[in-house]
Amino acid sequence: MKHPFPFTAIVGQDEMKQAMVLTAIDPGIGGVLVFGDRGTGKSTIVRALAALLPEITAVEGCPVNSARPEDCPAWAAVHSKALVQRPTPVIDLPLGVTEDRVVGALDIERALTRGEKAFEPGLLARANRGYLYIDEVNLLEDHIVDLLLDVAQSGENVVEREGLSIRHPARFVLVGSGNPEEGELRPQLLDRFGLSVEVTSPRDIETRVEVIGRRDAYENDRANFLAEWLPKDDVLREKILAARDLLPKLKTPNTVLHDCAALCIALGSDGLRGELTLLRAARALAAFEGADTVTRDHLKRVAPSALRHRLRRDPLDEAGSTIRVERTITEVLP
Repeated sequence: MKHPFPFTAIVGQDEMKQAMVLTAIDPGIGGVLVFGDRGTGKSTIVRALAALLPEITAVEGCPVNSARPEDCPAWAAVHSKALVQRPTPVIDLPLGVTEDRVVGALDIERALTRGEKAFEPGLLARANRGYLYIDEVNLLEDHIVDLLLDVAQSGENVVEREGLSIRHPARFVLVGSGNPEEGELRPQLLDRFGLSVEVTSPRDIETRVEVIGRRDAYENDRANFLAEWLPKDDVLREKILAARDLLPKLKTPNTVLHDCAALCIALGSDGLRGELTLLRAARALAAFEGADTVTRDHLKRVAPSALRHRLRRDPLDEAGSTIRVERTITEVLP
């Protein structure tokens, strides 16, 4: 199996790379929604980050990647207590996928005739403790969106058929990508993404040449290319691990909480999820940079990602959501 393209070798798309790193430090931030053109490296970034992250420790043979034998669901009938190392899962959820493929299939006939809970785990089981990636998320069927909303809220997948019930943990970072011109995202799902970013094709020749050159080197001289970039991935991995350790020790002044509230009120974002996500993202950024205190600067740098998809439409303001957020930051947090 070939090694994915190194994360640190990806040219540009700094906002998406930052968002992915922040969710690696604190998965509680929520998912990442990526708007942009095809062929701009969205899936490459997701897989590169997952390959960069440390392997997870899981029970051998457990279909939901449980960290401890006692956490394995009873229906899985896992008898091994051995722990193994697995890569951080990255599971693709394709368009047109069936409900049984997502949540898992329960064999009713076997359950009724033999009295056994015969369950075939779905994509949500495989994605537990990793990433669930949905390309063209805005084209997903409504009933699949509803399923994802329920699981994202509870962190648990529940399958009920004919009076039988199967459940298992399903905690993952949801990453969705799409082109806004091909259809809008339902507000309920839009709000579930912690961060949103915009990716575009590079407009200058030098950057495009650099992208092409690195990809060509990866395809045709992989050994040397990986020898150059994987050590840089190792450095980034250590920074992420250090940030995870630092996160609980960070100080958060009341002035930062005030700034979060003031910014969200000025932008007219609904509910309090905007403030909470903004704060968590700012804390993750502060930890990543080795700071001991969250500052207004950290807030300002993550605010566009945390808030641009939470704005109400203003028919009198033709500015894009990113411009509106940046303008409000300048007014409220000078």
